[in-house]
Amino acid sequence: MRNDNIKSYLNLHLIVFIWGFTAILGALITIDAENLVWFRMLLAGVFLGAFIVYKKQSFVISATSFAKLIFVGLLIAMHWIFFFKAIHVSNVSITLSIFSLGAFFASLLEPLFYGRKILFYEVFFGLIIIAGLALIMQVEVKYLHGMYYALASIILGVLFTLMNGKLISDHEPSVITFYEFGAGVFFISIYFLIQGKFNAEFFTMSLNNWILLLVLASVCTAYAFTASVKVMQKLTPYTVMLTTNLEPVYGIMLAYFILGGKEKMSTEFYIGALIIVITVILNGVFKHYKNKKEV
Repeated sequence: MRNDNIKSYLNLHLIVFIWGFTAILGALITIDAENLVWFRMLLAGVFLGAFIVYKKQSFVISATSFAKLIFVGLLIAMHWIFFFKAIHVSNVSITLSIFSLGAFFASLLEPLFYGRKILFYEVFFGLIIIAGLALIMQVEVKYLHGMYYALASIILGVLFTLMNGKLISDHEPSVITFYEFGAGVFFISIYFLIQGKFNAEFFTMSLNNWILLLVLASVCTAYAFTASVKVMQKLTPYTVMLTTNLEPVYGIMLAYFILGGKEKMSTEFYIGALIIVITVILNGVFKHYKNKKEV
């Protein structure tokens, strides 16, 4: 049993590392953010559909759940579009540092979704995170446009995560995600049809872009999602949450060594990013021991 937990913990770190690598792929793929998300959701949906058939799971869901999944799929599509736009107009380091605000936004929005009171210490940690972010924004003004995109992306990300938290109790996670990805492809397709973007040029990409898209859709999306669900069956929510907070660290380190160039930021940026990441981890540690005391 202990070996299973160690294996699951190592798998979780691999998954978080893969999530951090997603931003690197977004920087390396040289197509518009909307096109990138359309291909990502379409290909990942195909992979997930094959997985559901292989596992002999049912595609049947209620009409009410279907309507909710359609809306969540739209949120996911917008979340990813803003995410990749942020990377394209700024860089990976800026985008992932802003993503650390997710824990703060979740602490404010979660009470509205689950009917619990706002916790003082979560707001306190959130204010420290904002201070770290203010330091970054003060010295990296040239990337302000990208920060706004990243901010919009993380707010949408928290919203669809909270909504999925309710939906996941009634359906298989892979089935939920399959319909959400399908909805995302549907909405983006309507936009592309209105814009007249579907033409031969849309599907004409370099071999490098096709390979990176396949890696993004299969390893970083379909695989990482199904593997994370399996890992959560073995590890505590606290361990999962704390480890997931390392995603910006992995992503920023990878960006520094793989992309170089504009990913090499000022000293103040790394101080601000460190303040944010340490605060997010401290929030997780504090929450864990508080819950332990109450049990």
